[in-house]
Amino acid sequence: MSSQHPFMHFDVIPDYRQQGKVEHKLTDIILLTICAVLSGQDDWKAISLYGEARLDFLKRFGDFSHGVPSTSTIARAMGMISATRLQKCFIEWMKDCCELTKGEVIAIDGKTVKGSYDDSRGLGAIHMVNAFATENGVSLGQHKVYEKSNEITAIPELLELLDISGCLVTIDAMGCQKKIAQKILNKNADYLLAVKGNQKRLEEAISEIFNSRTINTFGGDKYVTQENGHGRTETRVSMVEHNTDFLGDLAFNWSNLSTVGVVFSIRQEDDKLPETVQVKYYISSASLSAKALLESTRAHWSIENQMHWRLDVGFNEDACRIRREQAGENFAVVRHIALNLLTAEKSFNGGIKRKQKKANRSNAYLSQVLAGHGAS
Repeated sequence: MSSQHPFMHFDVIPDYRQQGKVEHKLTDIILLTICAVLSGQDDWKAISLYGEARLDFLKRFGDFSHGVPSTSTIARAMGMISATRLQKCFIEWMKDCCELTKGEVIAIDGKTVKGSYDDSRGLGAIHMVNAFATENGVSLGQHKVYEKSNEITAIPELLELLDISGCLVTIDAMGCQKKIAQKILNKNADYLLAVKGNQKRLEEAISEIFNSRTINTFGGDKYVTQENGHGRTETRVSMVEHNTDFLGDLAFNWSNLSTVGVVFSIRQEDDKLPETVQVKYYISSASLSAKALLESTRAHWSIENQMHWRLDVGFNEDACRIRREQAGENFAVVRHIALNLLTAEKSFNGGIKRKQKKANRSNAYLSQVLAGHGAS
């Protein structure tokens, strides 16, 4: 981790308020919001009240010569901040303090902030595409999916901002696009993409080689795991093929295609017949063994339980109604900052909620949380 504190990266964010009327520095408002969210606050009023109670502590890091900004001032300032600039600052901070492992799985997946819709203006909920470093367990960055757009356009824009050299980027079927695969390769990384109906010809070609009939007869690289618990047995079978000639001309559509594979997931209750059989097809520019394919695809879904689930349970993200101007997107970035800082703090063995409660009670512990990325 870097010895530089994360807040220095926010100094470059332009302040669009009328300077003659400004009493509270923009960096102070950002600092207050981050510390308040670290301590479990999730709306503007709670953040302002938190600041009043912790003013002496906040002055250790910021100016606050005019005291704590009001609820309306915090809301207005956070709504005026350029969301794109704040995201870039967050990503630059993560580049400085998080060293990715060679070959690390970078999971990219979308998440909707369900409570951020605005029916009065005909605006749907904010949808973000997130990048998650599965081995380090941290969010690397995010990008908003704009109205009348989708993840296919947002993913390349997020990839452009990230430093993913040497990593394996995993994306579900929505991201199985030739341009996205090429963008990943251009960033000196490898892709691992799920294949479904949006690439129908490719899916059909792969299913001819890998299907339920070939589970027992496949003579190539195969890897099997079995887990037992709660009266269920979960069997996973992974198979890969590196000779892509069977795809014909389809193989030439995907740059550096090196691995085609499948993962079967079979769930069985006691001695009954299998309850469900899931089949998922994949393509990759990396030369993956069957074992590596299974491990990488399982690592991808850690973005759900290590990040998305924790944002919902720990930070009440789905219940958040903040939407004004760019505030909804900016508050989502603040939650990611807080999640990374709380995850990095290892002295207290507790979940996100318990760490927030401790940070709310103890300035000393909040200082430790900030010090996790060199902030104090």
